[in-house]
Amino acid sequence: MEDHRIKHDVFCPYYQKTIELIGRRWTGAIIRALLSGVNRFSDLRESIPDLSDRMLSERLKELEEEGIVERHVYPETPVRIEYKLTPKGEDLAEIVEAVSRWAHEWLAPHESTDEVRTVS
Repeated sequence: MEDHRIKHDVFCPYYQKTIELIGRRWTGAIIRALLSGVNRFSDLRESIPDLSDRMLSERLKELEEEGIVERHVYPETPVRIEYKLTPKGEDLAEIVEAVSRWAHEWLAPHESTDEVRTVS
């Protein structure tokens, strides 16, 4: 069995900032949608159930300030705005995939039961 224990200080400020950043409500879903190729505001909003325009706008601004998302404005009529992950944002793909795998393994209903698995 592989040993996954952390071999350095338990508290790491960079780890903590990362978890707080990507763990904010809706942020993970927004990053996941951007990784899947969704890039327009309205498409992002439609791809994430229950996400309000205000919250989407707020989260996109935060991600832009962190250098994870870049906003492109196309001077057309009507103006077209698209969002794209920066290389820093694209580097989150492995993390998003790992969390998705974990969620499907431990939280998704499985064939043998309709209940969500819980960790004891």
